[in-house]
Amino acid sequence: MSKGKWITGTARERLAETMKEQYLQGRSIRAIAEDHGRSYGFVHRVLTEAGVSLRSRGGDTRDGSRLSDPSADTTIGARGASRSGLPASR
Repeated sequence: MSKGKWITGTARERLAETMKEQYLQGRSIRAIAEDHGRSYGFVHRVLTEAGVSLRSRGGDTRDGSRLSDPSADTTIGARGASRSGLPASR
């Protein structure tokens, strides 16, 4: 599908279903846009038209594993503290 070409009717419906499946599997709008040679805005609009509930910014956090195990996050930030705000052990 060439970039900038208008997609209407059943072709748009099929494309919307494909993009919806990819998005619900955890792919980002940006990744879907790149795969299909379309803009971020086009994919966002198609997903919205298809009734998809869009995730908030920051990616797919559906499994919640990072939130359920506070000891799992031991990343040290630029100021020497972990993301939890507690002093990092060195």
